[in-house]
Amino acid sequence: MKVILLALVAVMSMSTNALSQNGKRVLVAYFSATGTTEAAAGKLAKATGGTLYEIEPERAYTSADLDWHNSNSRSSVEMKDAGARPAIKGKKVDMAQYDTVYLGYPIWWNMAPRAVNTFIESVELSGKTVVLFATSGGSSIDGSVEAIRKSYPDVKFVKGRLLNGMTESAIGAWVKELSNR
Repeated sequence: MKVILLALVAVMSMSTNALSQNGKRVLVAYFSATGTTEAAAGKLAKATGGTLYEIEPERAYTSADLDWHNSNSRSSVEMKDAGARPAIKGKKVDMAQYDTVYLGYPIWWNMAPRAVNTFIESVELSGKTVVLFATSGGSSIDGSVEAIRKSYPDVKFVKGRLLNGMTESAIGAWVKELSNR
């Protein structure tokens, strides 16, 4: 009987929607133009037991769109315009299901891409803990965190970290460190 009960508990815990450390329900939302942030988000979802959600632009970015050397490229134009909000597609997230949101993005011009703003403005983050994470070819996460906090002062953002090339075990250690704060 104990074996059956333990097996039932194990199955139920695997099927529970996005429960992670300390019983918190976790969403790992991310925007990724090239797949780098997507890979980090996948490792983070495994480490947290969270639900993975892609912030997907309505119109995908091409390599020409991402050419930061070209001041007329789509990404350059968007990042120059603080009010730019590229349309995103996909099923709207029911934020009532989640306590903690890990929000990830690549660093563009020392900030989060404007599609991240579109996401933040399309969901209800009141009462949520939002942990920011990013990937970058050379910038720190600091400028993007500062800009996001300034733009959305009513949201509880936690400064995360860059997850460039981190292993699943290193990300798991970071998640554990965060949950012990």
